Amino acid sequence: MLSGTWLSGSLAALWYIVNRIDTTRVEFTIPLRENWALPFFAVQIAGISYFLRPGLTPLKMRLSLLVVFISTFTFSLTWQFNQFVLLIQGLAFFALDCLDLIPGNKVRSLYMTQAASLVLVCVLQFFNTMILGSLLLSFIMAAVVAQKLQKNYKSGLLTRRIWNLCVHVAIVLSLTAIINMCVKKILNLQSDEHIFKFIQAKMGFKTRDFDANLYLCEEPFQLLPYDTLGRLADSFLLYPYAIVLFFLIIVTAITVFYNLSNPSSTKKMNPQQQTRIVRADIAYNLMHSILFGCLAISTMRMKYLWTSHMCVLASFGLASMDVWGTILRLLRLYTPQRTSALQYCASLLAVVTVLYKFWPRIAEEISELREFYDPDTVQLMNWIKTNTPKYAVFAGSMQLLAGVKLCTGRILTNHPHYEDKDLRDRTKQVYQIYAKRSPEDVHSILRSFGTDYVILEDSICYERRHGRGCRLRDLLDINNGNIMDGPGYNDPDLSPSPSPRFCDELKRDSPSYTKYFTRVFKNKTFHVYRLSRRAVTK
Repeated sequence: MLSGTWLSGSLAALWYIVNRIDTTRVEFTIPLRENWALPFFAVQIAGISYFLRPGLTPLKMRLSLLVVFISTFTFSLTWQFNQFVLLIQGLAFFALDCLDLIPGNKVRSLYMTQAASLVLVCVLQFFNTMILGSLLLSFIMAAVVAQKLQKNYKSGLLTRRIWNLCVHVAIVLSLTAIINMCVKKILNLQSDEHIFKFIQAKMGFKTRDFDANLYLCEEPFQLLPYDTLGRLADSFLLYPYAIVLFFLIIVTAITVFYNLSNPSSTKKMNPQQQTRIVRADIAYNLMHSILFGCLAISTMRMKYLWTSHMCVLASFGLASMDVWGTILRLLRLYTPQRTSALQYCASLLAVVTVLYKFWPRIAEEISELREFYDPDTVQLMNWIKTNTPKYAVFAGSMQLLAGVKLCTGRILTNHPHYEDKDLRDRTKQVYQIYAKRSPEDVHSILRSFGTDYVILEDSICYERRHGRGCRLRDLLDINNGNIMDGPGYNDPDLSPSPSPRFCDELKRDSPSYTKYFTRVFKNKTFHVYRLSRRAVTK
């Protein structure tokens, strides 16, 4: 769609496939919400790109907006991080509007489409108030109000325009903060506070917050590993992407300077003067790639929003008549025939090179047969289905309980939907089974949630995957004010716990534990205990 040739789409698809380790997590973690959401996000980006094309008829504009609305809605409905992804997209619209690269009326239409999608999702998710308190809705309201208050911020020459834009940005950001604080105060919302604590920690501020550290200690939330760029370079994707990105940034910067240097009342570059590669749809995809690239570098899990778009931008650059035409004009070698020849030769050369290098590996992988093999988990699920009441309530780790719900239909105390403050607090309380707590305390906590059975995992109780300070038991110890296990530094205000580690001590079957917890299942990985119904007296 961006380049005008099917060859570009074929090359993008080929790059996506050979780089699938870095473009999707479907292959190795199937039941992720993002795996359902990202295809809709790709459709949404395509719809936005079409909507931003110049010269569309009113009917085509309405139809493209309908595509954007439906895809934004389905994307938001299937992934809990939608509001943060759409916020970055909204910032891209805002920046392009300020730089006169997108018509203001189209930006407002896209804002309203985003807002309408989120409101509908809020209704269908049983009035999920976290969406109402999202920064995105506050930002959209602030941007629209600021446009009304500051109608002439795009007027004047360069110095005046830059000053007006700085004031406009300050007004929008201030209004966003004020609106968001007011909405959260009125609705008493704390659903996304862990995200802001996570961002503060990513920026270097030390925190003991359990929820923020639970994210920070996981590899997907670390910085993008350097070997990712090595793999992308090995598939011949990184180099054309970097060249196209650099080229587009230079040409766009020249266009922006021209736009800001001329009053809005004067005519902008006419189509003969203005290179077509900075038309609105290309400018949006450029800004999209830059912003999501920064997000991916800061947080590895978000690379899937960037790497798939790298395939699009790189293939566009290699197959674009506009890009090659601009280059040949700069070299004073332009003819339509030469431009067309370069367009197809570069694209075909890239396709042939990638296929030649990766076809043997692709053929070998296609011939492989794989199956899921985890006998301990299968044994646990079968035992639960055949030996526990249908309405029994289970406690344990979030990831395991998601599987329990999926495989057995039993009731859970907590699950991985972490965008809810009450559920986060409940999860932290349930996780006391891996902390240094007395059996009376743990039993009281679990029974307060109606728990009938608790599942302990050796892989968590004796975890070695993370280093000291990032193991789940360490996070719980720090949060409870206790020193961590093993040699190493502890903060001075931490003190020894009067109780041993519950998950370890429970397996010794001492009377002080067995009067509250009875082991009913055991294998190499899992231990299931039934809780007694006696009240704890103190």
